[in-house]
Amino acid sequence: MPREQAMSGVIEGGIHRMPIRVYYAETDAGGVVYHANYLAFAERARTELLRLIGQGEVPLGQEGGMAFAVRHCTLDYKAPARLGDLLEVVTAVRAIGGASVTVEQRVERDRHTLVTIVLRLVCIDGEFRAVRVPDGLRAALSTYLPMETP
Repeated sequence: MPREQAMSGVIEGGIHRMPIRVYYAETDAGGVVYHANYLAFAERARTELLRLIGQGEVPLGQEGGMAFAVRHCTLDYKAPARLGDLLEVVTAVRAIGGASVTVEQRVERDRHTLVTIVLRLVCIDGEFRAVRVPDGLRAALSTYLPMETP
């Protein structure tokens, strides 16, 4: 597997899995991952999922540029991650609407869930207006629907 692809994780059975190591800058004074960093881990995994399916970033100012904005997010913290832990962010696409995508993500250590994150993302244009999910992206993501629970 090429190095860049390995860094992006793997897609198995419609589920994206990406490893993340916990570094010092991501922890608090006690060596525990600061709560907001789980959102950064999830964002990184979603970006790498898009890269793996051939839908990398196009800046908003460029032709065809779009982005996802978080419309709604819930986090359920079950157990802490600590400095040096090797984690895995598991991402599953749950629904694709006209201008939105719902994803469920879990941060796991040794296949034990530490945090569950459910997000509703809205596709936006350069003016920050909601727009339809582009056909190519919709088609690429749709290949993973319906999905089994990761």
